[in-house]
Amino acid sequence: GRTQFKVVIKALSPKEVPRIYTPRPLDRNDGTFLMRYRMYGSVRKGLKIEIFYGDQHVAQSPYILKGAVYHEYCDCPEEDPEIWQNVMSCPSQEPQITKDFISFPTIDLQRMFKEIPTKFSQTRGAIVHYTILNNHIYRRSLGKYTDFKMFSDEMFLSLSRKVRLPDVEFYLNVGDWPVEYRKANDTPAPIPVISWCGSVDSRDIVLPTYDVTHSTLETLRGVMNDLLSIQGNTGPFWENKTERALFRGRDSREERLYLVRLSKENPELLDAGITGYFFFREKEKELGKVQLMGFFDFFKYKYQVNVDGTVAAYRFPYLLLGDSLVLKQDSQYYEHFYIGLKPWKHYVPVKRNLEDLLEKIKWAKENDEEARKIAKEGQLMARELLQPHRFYCYYYKVLQKYAKRQANKPEIRDGMELVPQPDDRDSVCSCHRKKPLREDL
Repeated sequence: GRTQFKVVIKALSPKEVPRIYTPRPLDRNDGTFLMRYRMYGSVRKGLKIEIFYGDQHVAQSPYILKGAVYHEYCDCPEEDPEIWQNVMSCPSQEPQITKDFISFPTIDLQRMFKEIPTKFSQTRGAIVHYTILNNHIYRRSLGKYTDFKMFSDEMFLSLSRKVRLPDVEFYLNVGDWPVEYRKANDTPAPIPVISWCGSVDSRDIVLPTYDVTHSTLETLRGVMNDLLSIQGNTGPFWENKTERALFRGRDSREERLYLVRLSKENPELLDAGITGYFFFREKEKELGKVQLMGFFDFFKYKYQVNVDGTVAAYRFPYLLLGDSLVLKQDSQYYEHFYIGLKPWKHYVPVKRNLEDLLEKIKWAKENDEEARKIAKEGQLMARELLQPHRFYCYYYKVLQKYAKRQANKPEIRDGMELVPQPDDRDSVCSCHRKKPLREDL
């Protein structure tokens, strides 16, 4: 209708007037709305969030956040991690973290310091050595392909502004592929390298990818897509979507070229195109190149084809959050949240070589209600697993579990530099957290 929801956010104390950006709520087209805001200043007494429909309070408005509420760049960590995890509603267990650490009952930092620089950084050149000590972040780059450390720096700094981190020393692989392929009972045993992508035959400890992490931190700042804005731009209602499968992407895997050939032969079922050639430039003349497409326009189509790139396709979480059915290629690669998904419940699986893709598209067209149900289940599960706070919880739990297994004390090694917190001259930030009294512990 014409009546719009309206959100008003202000400090509880009239003496405090922080800048708060509040865009219009996102309509998720299923009777639910996402309300987002970003603070450019902190408040000491608390916030009042009012949601109106017309001039009436709705959705149990108003919400009161009591006590200090800090903006993103305010360096004011909660000293007690248990309090922080409770406030964040962190899950007690993350199955992927439990699985990843099975191979590492103890972590010998001295062994890693001797082995990792020579074993991994020279061949791949994408390893960053981190030490977190007294809630400060130190690092040194091993190799020349470490530019993506800006994303990991960003998340570790953000996390350290919110909660006191354990003292920990680790190696992060900022390249595409997992790097540790030794099995648990091999001699020498595998080493715990942290990566953004795992695979069924590797032993890397997996963190949320740089893509979803950066998307979360930049929400309401950049012009890029993020995991929340996607949810308010899922295209037409299901019955009005184009009944074809869509794929757009670079030529980073041969199966993607096969998709384009399939599309040319079966245009009534599949619309697939390569947007840029890098790996198979000689194929451009034969297969053609298509224009880039706005991501929100993907959801004009009922079915989305998810095919690996160099590793797992990092668009998968975004596709799940739409309301189209995701047809996912079987893959040896995974991201941190895949463990919570089931084929035929949250997505439709497709063979690695895509030989059954057309058959699966036809099945979806002939079983529209079932396809719609799987699309909805996938969307709901992604909304649960990919909430912003879950990424912070996940990063923290990996560091926490790792710290408990260290056999040595973390050190600031030669060549490490302090990663400074961003300078925030624009917003006042006074930290009012009290350290817990001894009797409160």
